[in-house]
Amino acid sequence: MATMLQILDFLGVAVFAVTGAIVASRLRLDCLAFVFFAVFTGVGGGTLRDLLLDAPVFWVENEIYLVVCIAIGALMWFVIPPVERLSKPLRWVDAMGLAAYSVMGAAKTLSLGHPPTVAVLMGVATATFGGIIRDTIAGQPSALLKPELYLTPAFVGAGVYVGLFSFGVEAWPAAIAGVAVAFFLRGGAILKGWHLPGYAPPRDES
Repeated sequence: MATMLQILDFLGVAVFAVTGAIVASRLRLDCLAFVFFAVFTGVGGGTLRDLLLDAPVFWVENEIYLVVCIAIGALMWFVIPPVERLSKPLRWVDAMGLAAYSVMGAAKTLSLGHPPTVAVLMGVATATFGGIIRDTIAGQPSALLKPELYLTPAFVGAGVYVGLFSFGVEAWPAAIAGVAVAFFLRGGAILKGWHLPGYAPPRDES
């Protein structure tokens, strides 16, 4: 369980750090800004999770997470051109981070003895808050405000993990299932524009 949590944590931090650096490149910022965006995007969701759970903040206890974010931010300064030639790199990397962190947040919450409903909500918070910080600092519209599926994949991914684990499925198979479902749903939103019906206010017939 501990090994799975750490792997998912590093994966989530790393891929969200990449998205932060991609945003910095599109804003034509300098190398230090690349690192700044990588760090705050990479650790943002996990920081919120740990603060809400009154748990030790993960990157304060283990500085290797900051080292990873700093290294990714600096590396991306040199490799941005080939990355940007890929199709929708920001959205796909963000989808990977969202899928991994939705499960990671839920798994860590359960490991601390909190109930399943809290675990699902913490999975969503962990998966989305880093991207919210990134987009807010960059002055860009948040993915949360777009009609395509974004919160839903995080909810479903966390829910699948929590449901399977609660019914006795081992941590790794439950985690793989949760990550796969979340990534599938987010991928469908990116490729096909999958979305849920939006609210339509009733017509005023007076």
